[in-house]
Amino acid sequence: MQLLGYTALPLSLMLLLMVNGGQATNQDEDHQTCQNTFFSSLVQLIPCRPAVAPFSPYHPSEACCSAVKGLGQPCLCAVVNGPPISGVDRNMAVLLPEKCTTNFQPCTSGRK
Repeated sequence: MQLLGYTALPLSLMLLLMVNGGQATNQDEDHQTCQNTFFSSLVQLIPCRPAVAPFSPYHPSEACCSAVKGLGQPCLCAVVNGPPISGVDRNMAVLLPEKCTTNFQPCTSGRK
């Protein structure tokens, strides 16, 4: 009878760790993916248009920085790494978090 108790305890602990580990992984994945559509993310960044236009001398406005912060790093990176956007300099778009003094991790480019 004791053997059953000793066997069940490690099995229960392993099951508990697997369940908790899966939840932590899902939470981490949720923080790394954009929950918005590409189009809705793009619409949210409309206030940034003057700051990301090619050869633009404009610094991002407060409305732009609020949009960047509200959108979050995963969605900003999805826009930056997404399909080409007419009138948007991707190199300038990547600099928005730095110019807006947000502490986002840099976007990793899916493009070469």
